[in-house]
Amino acid sequence: MSTFRKERIDRPIKARSDDVFALAFNEEILYLLIPRVLPVVLLLILPAALYFSGSILWSKVLTAAGIIAILSLSWDLMFSVGMISLGQAFFFGVGAYIAGALNYYFKVPPYLTIPIATASGAFLCTLLLLPVLRLRGIYFALVTMALGFIIERIIEATSAFGGTEGLHGLSPLPHTLMEAYIIVVVMLGCLFGFRRLINSDFGLVLKGIGENDRAVMRSGLNIYFYKAVTLLIGSAVVCFAGAFMAHSNQVVGLASFALDYSILPVASVVVGGAGTFAGAAVGAYILVPISELLRVFGTARIVFYSLMMVIFVFAIPEGIYHYLQRRYQQLERRVSVEVGK
Repeated sequence: MSTFRKERIDRPIKARSDDVFALAFNEEILYLLIPRVLPVVLLLILPAALYFSGSILWSKVLTAAGIIAILSLSWDLMFSVGMISLGQAFFFGVGAYIAGALNYYFKVPPYLTIPIATASGAFLCTLLLLPVLRLRGIYFALVTMALGFIIERIIEATSAFGGTEGLHGLSPLPHTLMEAYIIVVVMLGCLFGFRRLINSDFGLVLKGIGENDRAVMRSGLNIYFYKAVTLLIGSAVVCFAGAFMAHSNQVVGLASFALDYSILPVASVVVGGAGTFAGAAVGAYILVPISELLRVFGTARIVFYSLMMVIFVFAIPEGIYHYLQRRYQQLERRVSVEVGK
């Protein structure tokens, strides 16, 4: 005689995969692959589906969401070392202006301006922030935010790089569909690359610095070297996003230093969940389309957007990614149990 009982799906899977690195059944392999593969497949299919369906606007929205996701991933990486940044707009604007200036004044093509702006922008931003790496918490955050304002005011006062008008007529990127796929691929590269980095020996030091930097210093490690490397990597991907956006819009101006590029990444991490990188990306792909949908309300959309943020913070303080991950791990299945006569 047999009866049935409920069993958590993940428990026998964890016992096998964590201990002997082997799985017995196809359904268990699917259980592990679905949350990892399905989102990637959707991201790779969605740009083509939107483009060929004629939704060019939403294809652009998807590209914008990917750019904010890259900024959010960068923020989450720096946060893991204890560097709270409110200056993603600073990194973004520097990358955009370098690419724009190279293309506008020297006619350098986009396939060169973007990598040059990524590398040189990251180096410049890191160099400017090296003296303040000893600052922690809100003090470091204020400096990163202030640098963006300072550069913005200098451009406005000196009329450099087009002043308030900006630089127009930049070389466009080859194709709207290609733009969307480049951003998706770069975003996924950052996501998996950062996760691989944070789980390496180097990453263990980074997490140690974020939790207790004084203890790491006492062990004889130079924490400022690790912070500088993290800042270089984090600013590089944001400079890439800024340079890419400059060519995508074919214009670069003071709007590249807009506070949205500093606030939206933080909001995305709050909504998605900090510390996982995937949460930062999920938050960006939720907030940016919602922001576009609320555009029909005009300036009133700020009210709806703010209310939505408050609801997210109070209803799911752990973040959507952590919540969905926990619920997925709590899925149960019915298994038969033999009962003696």
